[in-house]
Amino acid sequence: MSKTLQEIRQEAEAKIAETLSADVLDEIKVSILGKKGELTQILKNMKDLAPEERPKVGQQVNEVRKAIEEKLEAKKAEIKHIMLTEKMKRETIDVTLPGKKMMRGHRHPNQIALEDLEKVFIGMGYQVVEGPEVEFDRYNFELLNIPANHPAKDEQDTFYITKDILLRTQTSSVQARIMEGGDLPIKIISPGRVFRADEVDATHSPSFHQVEGLVVGKGVTMADLKGTLDQFAREFFGPDTKTKLRPHHFPFTEPSAEVDVTCFKCGGKGCNVCKGSGWIEILGCGMVHPHVLEMCGIDPKVYSGFAFGIGLERVALLKYEIDDMRLLYENDVRFLKQF
Repeated sequence: MSKTLQEIRQEAEAKIAETLSADVLDEIKVSILGKKGELTQILKNMKDLAPEERPKVGQQVNEVRKAIEEKLEAKKAEIKHIMLTEKMKRETIDVTLPGKKMMRGHRHPNQIALEDLEKVFIGMGYQVVEGPEVEFDRYNFELLNIPANHPAKDEQDTFYITKDILLRTQTSSVQARIMEGGDLPIKIISPGRVFRADEVDATHSPSFHQVEGLVVGKGVTMADLKGTLDQFAREFFGPDTKTKLRPHHFPFTEPSAEVDVTCFKCGGKGCNVCKGSGWIEILGCGMVHPHVLEMCGIDPKVYSGFAFGIGLERVALLKYEIDDMRLLYENDVRFLKQF
């Protein structure tokens, strides 16, 4: 019996010494010390031995087991060290090589213009609110005094999803939702993306951004509107900027006006930016039409208000002297990194 144990030990130690694989090492361990291993089988056969021999054989089995386990642990540590050394050789970092520069992004010129614009109106006590881009015809047109047969619908080439659902053509739909909520007084701006079926050129895109403003309360007048736009123009375009209102027509305001600002390039003297006029058109505005207030559940005899709409891309193009709207969307890093 002792000879058999000695043979098992010698063979196991020889196999352990030869192997360089952790998986093979596990196989050796199972074949000798596992439930069906050689040493385990010897222990199971001890019942066939004479009672006086069993303690001696048991002691020898334990000695062999301990010796093999020590060899296995030592070999396991050796293999782990070898593998770690090889891994470190493969993953060696050459600290003398130049570092890789991490390219950091920054805000888009549209986002810069929007944040600057929001700061101006937040400073005047306005709240920034948003609404859905997929909108009901009711909010996009009907509640803004543009019924089904109104010619203004022909002026806005609209993306319809169903007869009553569309991609909004203006963020004025947010104003209609806020007014319908009935929480007065109202003082908001509503920035967001809008959609119209326009051909892409230097000044048009089927998807662009607007910032609509709305104030509703008691005693709101055209003078409040003029003062608000004067303050906006000075803070956004420069302290010497002046505004001029020209009569216009919008279905949802009465009276309505187009707003020009003095050219920030030439100070109103006339240049190629303002086409020699000294003025640049930036937005449309007016007093909220009494019928719009009425349709939204607001009594026009008690409340009045004004609204204005700013094309974000337009003011961004003007402020940063960009001559082609398409540059904002082409993702040319050479252009964008200038901001």
